Amino acid sequence: MLLVHPIDEIRKYVVPLLAAAVFGATQGGNPLFALAAVGIPLGLGVVRYLTTSYRIADGRVELRRGLLNRQLLSTPIDRVRTIDLESTPIHRLVGLTTMTIGTGGGGLSDNLKLDGLEAGDAQQLRSLLLADSAVAAEETEDDAGATLPGLPPPAAAYEHRWLRFAPFTSTGIVIFGGVVGGGTQFLGEIDIDADAIAEDLAAQATVVVLAAVVALGLIVLALTVLGYLVTNWEFTLQRHPDTWHVSRGLLTTRETTLDVDRLAGVSVSEPPGLRLARGARLSAIVTGLDKGQSGSAVLVPPAPDAVVRRAAAGVLGTDRPVSGPLEKHGRAAVRRRWARALLPAAVPAIYLVAAVVAGAPAPLLVLPVLLLAGAAALAADRVRSLGHAVVDGYLVTRSGSLLRHRDALASGHVIGWTTTDTWFQRRAGLTTLAATTAGGQGKVEALDLPAERAVEVAHDLTPELVGQFLASPTR
Repeated sequence: MLLVHPIDEIRKYVVPLLAAAVFGATQGGNPLFALAAVGIPLGLGVVRYLTTSYRIADGRVELRRGLLNRQLLSTPIDRVRTIDLESTPIHRLVGLTTMTIGTGGGGLSDNLKLDGLEAGDAQQLRSLLLADSAVAAEETEDDAGATLPGLPPPAAAYEHRWLRFAPFTSTGIVIFGGVVGGGTQFLGEIDIDADAIAEDLAAQATVVVLAAVVALGLIVLALTVLGYLVTNWEFTLQRHPDTWHVSRGLLTTRETTLDVDRLAGVSVSEPPGLRLARGARLSAIVTGLDKGQSGSAVLVPPAPDAVVRRAAAGVLGTDRPVSGPLEKHGRAAVRRRWARALLPAAVPAIYLVAAVVAGAPAPLLVLPVLLLAGAAALAADRVRSLGHAVVDGYLVTRSGSLLRHRDALASGHVIGWTTTDTWFQRRAGLTTLAATTAGGQGKVEALDLPAERAVEVAHDLTPELVGQFLASPTR
């Protein structure tokens, strides 16, 4: 750790260090200044090593750290929800790993990190903390991470053909924006006579623009595929006796272990890009793990839709919650989907039509047509996506278009019900039913459900909880 900590601190301060080096070189500064600038993060790394310690005793995990601002973090072992093992390249070089203990304790799990564990010790400690001694007895891993016989086949495993989904994720959009922004800033810093270049290339403007677009697209495509490969290399979702184990990563490896008893359900996400490529991603709803720790709940990265649903069925023990038909919410909910999509588009459309009537160019009429057509397509997709079901002890809900997701929550993890209805929903006899749980987003919602049906759904899933509040038995 005397090697890992200083290098980690230098990585954090790389931008200030580069700025100090450039400033010193341009101003003719003393070389000792640059040396001192590097020495500061190195010293912080050493201090971090000397002031950090942990222990596991008396049923608790305790972490002590800090020099001036001393911190003592402590949590009972029975509060442990997930275990993440992460090894950066420098950790792997010296045979160490970092363990992050997820407890759902209001942000505590984000800070409860045991850094500097030997890889073998971390595996044993993970089994101890999750009370999964069977894993330690039946599972051993070689250097490549392959498990020996004695466990069922993986519920999902990385395949190279999954790389085709990389360009359809939001990562591509972020990289595209970064490349465009960085390129624009770079050109702005270079002293180039843009007018002279524009005159020279005027005859070839179309070719130059097309070439630039193609080059930019290839760069973004390469970066997104590379990022997906580095993050999800050798991904495996494996069932152990009492846990689900997820491992992945090329340069930085990450292993996540989820206790089966705390796995409340799953969420299948289908953003537009992945739906276009017939893909999806799968996340777990884990009690005690909030939405800020979503990385620890990933079960399957962007992958073929069939693979995701098969993995979800393996996690739930049945495929009906993720593949079965859903019950529609009725005409009132359909009208609400159309109204919420068309009304915002109608305002600018009316303004554009009025502008053309007042003398604006007639081709502007194309814009309101496109706006209304896009809004109609969005409304139709929202209607097609909306639905719910109560099947095999799970509440299943689906909604959304741009961010469509299908959630399945086990009835045993429902700790309460909330119904919310706006003024417009009350006029239409609709309500939003939310099953509250101690994990994920904190709730699973069925949007625009008929009010009477909402009570029936809640009663079907938790009759002992809801029945005591009813004037007469439902059904």
